[in-house]
Amino acid sequence: MFVQIMQAKIGDADLLGRQLDAWRRDIKPGAKGYLGSTSGITPDGRSIAIVRFDSQQAAEANSTRPEQGAWWAETEKAFDGPVSFENCTEVDTPLGGGASDAGFVQVIQGRVKDQDSFRKMVSEHETELRAARPDILGMLVAWHGDGGFTQAVYFKDEAGTRQLEQATEGGDMRKELMDQFAGPPTFFDLPNPDLD
Repeated sequence: MFVQIMQAKIGDADLLGRQLDAWRRDIKPGAKGYLGSTSGITPDGRSIAIVRFDSQQAAEANSTRPEQGAWWAETEKAFDGPVSFENCTEVDTPLGGGASDAGFVQVIQGRVKDQDSFRKMVSEHETELRAARPDILGMLVAWHGDGGFTQAVYFKDEAGTRQLEQATEGGDMRKELMDQFAGPPTFFDLPNPDLD
């Protein structure tokens, strides 16, 4: 799997919504290798999209389509400032990956001290995590290639998640995982995720 992450400050949420509808209607049918996307806008106006393709070649081929270029030229107007892109060739899907029926998605970006050690630890704790956090429907972790990562965590709903989050905050598993971070992570809460 290949993942491209796009993020920016939102300027016109309505325009972005119309453009996403247009992409699905007009461009998605010809986007070979496209697997889906998770996107949304945080309450403080940050936009983030995680777009999945079956390969980097498929994503690059889609980017060169004239209709994709025309669509992006119009879509860029929805953002207030530059859009940053991250291309990820290493992707993990703990707990089964993304979930199209999620009611709340939290995206976490950060950096770990040792990528291989962190990936192994997450894999080893998967059963324990599923037992402790039944509200988590699935996860996707896209690695930036330098220890940096973008992780999307898919939840049933925000209210239930906040309760379980507080209940497990002081747990050993959480502490062990947080100790792997090289500095505090950044959170993007998506209360109305757009799941394709």
